[in-house]
Formats: sequence, structure tokens, C-alpha cells
Amino acid sequence: MSNSTPEGIRRFNYLLGELDATYHDIALKFALSDSAMHILYTLCDEGTDCPLSEICRRCGLSKQTVNSAIRKLEAEGILYLQKTGSKGKIVCMTEVGKDLASRTVMRLLDAENAVLASWSSQDVKKYMELTERFLNDIRERTSDL
Repeated sequence: MSNSTPEGIRRFNYLLGELDATYHDIALKFALSDSAMHILYTLCDEGTDCPLSEICRRCGLSKQTVNSAIRKLEAEGILYLQKTGSKGKIVCMTEVGKDLASRTVMRLLDAENAVLASWSSQDVKKYMELTERFLNDIRERTSDL
């Protein structure tokens, strides 16, 4: 196995790690677990209610991790599950959850929006295009692994 990682991917991996660490630190400041913050963030981004399957997909966490976090958040009165059909479930925030979200993840969303608003529209567009291109290319190149 070669130990010569190209500088571009090394820098990319470093930045991804730093970004993950930054979001972890933010969760700690909010006294939330990473998984709870991911779930609340997804709910806020979607508008307070979201299918459980979508939360699992968007959080990038295992179904088991999401389910464990949801059970804990349910026990704390932050959210509840609503059945849809025979198998589907929607995750919904309670008023307590909405209040918690407004004091935590909504502040994070506001900060993210402020960062992007401070960039030129061309920079935002290019950043989104390149991120999407990398995502699509890596999916394609790893589809048969």
C-alpha cells in the first residue's frame, strides 16, 4: 500500500475533519449530542416535521444511531413519532423541541446563512457546484467497490 497521498486530497480530508470537529464543538456548546444536533438540524431545515427515513439519509448516521437518539429525545419531550401508513413514520418536534431548536440549531443555521451571505453570489454558486460535482464523481467512482 502506498503512503503517498496527493496534497489535494490530504488538504480536503483535513478540512473535512476540521469541519466535523467544529460542528461537534458547536453541539457541545449547545449541550447536545452530535446525533441529537443532526436530527434537530434536519427537522429545522425541513420545517419541524420530517419522515424518519429522510432524517436517516440526511444525517449520515446509522439507522440504529438515529433511532437511539430519537428515543432519548422522545423521552425528554423534545419530539415524537407519528405513524404514516403501515411502515412510515414522521418525526415531529414538540413545543419544548421547537424552543430548544430556536436556542440551538436555529442559531447555527443563522450563522451558516450569514457566512454564505457574506460571500459573493459567484463564490456561493461555485462552491455548491464543486461540492456537488465532487459528490457525484465520488459516488460514480466508488459505485462498484
